[in-house]
Amino acid sequence: MSQITITVNHHTFVGNTQQSLLEQMEYLGLQPEFHCRDGVCGACRCKLNGGEVMKKNALAYISVGEILTCTATPVTNVLLKFDYQLSLAEKSHKSKLCFLN
Repeated sequence: MSQITITVNHHTFVGNTQQSLLEQMEYLGLQPEFHCRDGVCGACRCKLNGGEVMKKNALAYISVGEILTCTATPVTNVLLKFDYQLSLAEKSHKSKLCFLN
């Protein structure tokens, strides 16, 4: 499993190239909005400001430069921007992963 960095709204952590971005953010305790987990609703939409992801087919509308975190798996280090502040779950696994800042 390749190790990469994922930067979400200026916070960087270590991630991998096997799981969706949504799964990795949840594992860390971040709580992005989502409803369907399969690219239908578009609630997990964010801007991809850097890096490359592998995208699965999705029905939700996204603009150029946007991805759905539920259907996107990082290929390289990525830089994501949500239009809202993500909250942090009380119980997270962040101690098992490395926050870089």
